[in-house]
Amino acid sequence: MDGICTLANDKVYDQLLALLNSIEANHGADIPVCIYPYDDNIEQITAEIAHRPQVQIYNDSDSIERWDQFFRDVWDAHPNAHQRRQERGFVPYYRFGHHRPFCAFDGPFDRFLYIDADALLMAPADPIFEQLNQNDWVVYDFQYKDIGHVYDVDSAQLNQLFSPEQIQSSIFCSGLYASRKGIFDSEKTDHLLKQLREGEAEVLYIWAADQPILNYMVMRSGLKVYNLALNLPPGDITGNSVTSSHFQEKDHLIYDHGKRLTYLHYIGISSKVFARVCDGENLDFPYRDVFLHYRYLHEPEKQPQFNSKPQPYNQPPSFFQRALKKLKFTR
Repeated sequence: MDGICTLANDKVYDQLLALLNSIEANHGADIPVCIYPYDDNIEQITAEIAHRPQVQIYNDSDSIERWDQFFRDVWDAHPNAHQRRQERGFVPYYRFGHHRPFCAFDGPFDRFLYIDADALLMAPADPIFEQLNQNDWVVYDFQYKDIGHVYDVDSAQLNQLFSPEQIQSSIFCSGLYASRKGIFDSEKTDHLLKQLREGEAEVLYIWAADQPILNYMVMRSGLKVYNLALNLPPGDITGNSVTSSHFQEKDHLIYDHGKRLTYLHYIGISSKVFARVCDGENLDFPYRDVFLHYRYLHEPEKQPQFNSKPQPYNQPPSFFQRALKKLKFTR
């Protein structure tokens, strides 16, 4: 059985609803969806999916604990990740919970597409699933242009572990990927952990959570990776990030020079911005109307109506706000 999965808690409630509605509208209402819980803060989304029989929240506690422990073990194996994070005021297990989609390797779907909750599916996912007939791992992004957010480029081991060709063709963003259940069983993860403990963990970029680990797992295991951004005909390739300002909107879909996007990733925009807009605050962000369309697809009467000029979501703080922050009255 094929399915789509994501990661969420109540902090991304509005984004999750928009994603679920975009899946329903642009792929189909029948495909099952599994939500991996970021943490235990899931009261709102639990109530919401009671009305969505095709959606479930993953609750296999043994599987969740297995991957929680794997995440801890990986970063425990790194020579200085904990120290460097603590020196900058972060907890040792940085962004704990981001790894929970790893449970998809134990999960309910034989083949799955994972997509971040801060994204919208813009087209049917069938072409991605079709590539799993010949490949172990399917992605559609341009992360290979920025390996520094996956691996420590200063590590002497990096070029010993992976060839330039492998780095060019296999590095991916963890915001969307497709694979199969069972591809990382306990035996495989134990072997990978052994290698990491023997010194290979130093290649991991420590200011991300799941992305460096997942790339290492896939590349070190020699899985066959297919990136549509590297394999589609040049005229068919589209972007996916809201940082691209040239996309066109038509009928609540997004196009890149006339080609329909597979997904639109609102990367870099805080979940708080989406929540504030849905609460009626007139903040502007890229492709806001598209997000609002899908968020309120089944309840358009609840969509906020704005009459004033929107304020940029990322506007710089005022002098007063900066002064308060300097005095540590704000965070």
